[in-house]
Amino acid sequence: MAEKQKPDFRNDPLFEEVLREGLAIQHRFSAAPIYAKTGKGYLKSEGVEELRKIRESRRQAK
Repeated sequence: MAEKQKPDFRNDPLFEEVLREGLAIQHRFSAAPIYAKTGKGYLKSEGVEELRKIRESRRQAK
């Protein structure tokens, strides 16, 4: 049987972008105490300013 090769993401621009975005929001993930063992939880909001920035970026994209 042929051995499967693992994909190489070192020079993949999409992977690099996703990694940067994930690291940028990592501090916002909060595990719910009863789900700590399963890894379930929620993403904490950064407040109204975050929503305003999202709306502005969507308007500019149109």
